[in-house]
Amino acid sequence: MKIHQIHLLLIGIVSLMGINGAALAQIPSSAAMSTVPRTRTLTEKEALHWAQLDPVQDTIPGMSVDRAYTELVKKRKGQTVLVAIIDSGIDLGHEDLRDLLWKNPREIAGDGIDNDQNGYVDDFHGYNFLGESYEEQLEFVRILAKNLGDRSLQKRARTLYETQIAKAKASVTQFEQIEQFITTSHQNIQKKLGKETYTLKELETYAQKGEEEERAIWLLTQVLETGQDIPSALADLKERIAYYQSQLDFRLNLEFDGRKPVGDNPYDLKDQTYGNVNPSNRKENESHGTHVAGILAANRENNKGVKGVAQSVQLMALRAVPDGDEYDKDIALAIRYAVDQAAKVINASFGKKLSPNASWVQEALQYAASKDVLFVHAAGNDGVDLDNPENTNFPNDQYSKMASPMNDNYLTVGALTSNYGSDMIASFSNYGKISVDIFAPGDEIYSTLPSDSYGFEGGTSMAAPAVAGMAALIRSLYPQLTAVQVRQVILDSGLTVPFQVRVGNQERTLEDLCTSGKIANLYTALLLAEQLAGKNKGKGFK
Repeated sequence: MKIHQIHLLLIGIVSLMGINGAALAQIPSSAAMSTVPRTRTLTEKEALHWAQLDPVQDTIPGMSVDRAYTELVKKRKGQTVLVAIIDSGIDLGHEDLRDLLWKNPREIAGDGIDNDQNGYVDDFHGYNFLGESYEEQLEFVRILAKNLGDRSLQKRARTLYETQIAKAKASVTQFEQIEQFITTSHQNIQKKLGKETYTLKELETYAQKGEEEERAIWLLTQVLETGQDIPSALADLKERIAYYQSQLDFRLNLEFDGRKPVGDNPYDLKDQTYGNVNPSNRKENESHGTHVAGILAANRENNKGVKGVAQSVQLMALRAVPDGDEYDKDIALAIRYAVDQAAKVINASFGKKLSPNASWVQEALQYAASKDVLFVHAAGNDGVDLDNPENTNFPNDQYSKMASPMNDNYLTVGALTSNYGSDMIASFSNYGKISVDIFAPGDEIYSTLPSDSYGFEGGTSMAAPAVAGMAALIRSLYPQLTAVQVRQVILDSGLTVPFQVRVGNQERTLEDLCTSGKIANLYTALLLAEQLAGKNKGKGFK
């Protein structure tokens, strides 16, 4: 974008938002971002918190969180904001999260009485809509198994099932064969070299005998050239085999009933007496919700582990996402629960291809909009264009784009990598000029894991809480701003990328991939929020 075009764009924002030119001049534009891609790899320190670094100062596509706290937030605390995390179970005792947990002020924990009369007895930190269940089918498998919906829905479910069951079976077979071949080759070379470990150079100079040994050396060489050692590669293969076997055993198993331990009818919205008040993770590998919570708001003051994007936050844990597809009923009730308990932001790092009762969720989202609650949703990890009607991802805000702007409380977030250049968009991230609003860091993000541990995970699931944390901090520091205004601040203040990015085999502009055409930035968002909040003073805001 040329400089005069940038000036025209900024003038347009001034006119739209009513911000004076002097104030807007404080907001860095994309003109300051380098047009030269970064070629060096991240240092170990940068890798641990690249998502909070600054695109201009560090040439890393983070959200300028460190810069925002150093230069703008400083010692300001703001009002406490309640954020609901609808996800898998969260480790409520984690050292970086336990001091941030919401405590229901109208409920006495453990007394067996529904003190606040909301229908949930002893719901002190949130609610668990999954009971003691964990593994679950995918929704299109449930549609087939329970004969849900009309012919059209059944046909779509059948197509998805046949495609994915074939892929899972083939993947298990393929990876088992590769694992066996690498294991055998590795053991043979160990014996012939007379050592447990060997180098790439030793393989290259090894005198091969016969085609079998030639194939073995070639395969082991390919592994070592990736920078992995053989044991690590074998561990990765075992993990992939376990993943696809789990697909066959649970998610794609037409006979499996993961809901049985819960005891309700998940397709009856009126059947609401189920679940329990313990929204913690049930297994060590039920880590998703804990990782999401840390990205959003891990304790910034305890000098442990990581620092979340938001401060002055209370976290409400709503366990509603199993190891498989979530149920529409659970999501709808979780949204309503969060709204009724005065949450101001809801993070939703989940999604599925089919939704037989999507209207239940849409009505809950409209309810959230009516109560001034911002809903932040992950775009999904299929690497597809969501504007294509064939590439469904539920829930979504297509209904609200056709409704009143008053329902515009929904943000869909795609994922960025740490690469400053054409590979900035994560290959797994969904995109869409209409369906996705903005991009944020989501690849190889370091955050909290169960049992006071930490680690890397990636996905649009990690990008959504980064933006939800932005929203929470804005609502904390500028409580007079509505959910709609906070959403618009995040979109308008994002940074424009000064080069094309790669999606699949194409080079595209970011304007083609999301509504805002931008990447999220906390620093510029706070500057814009400051000006908008000042404009609103004395006009009905407290």
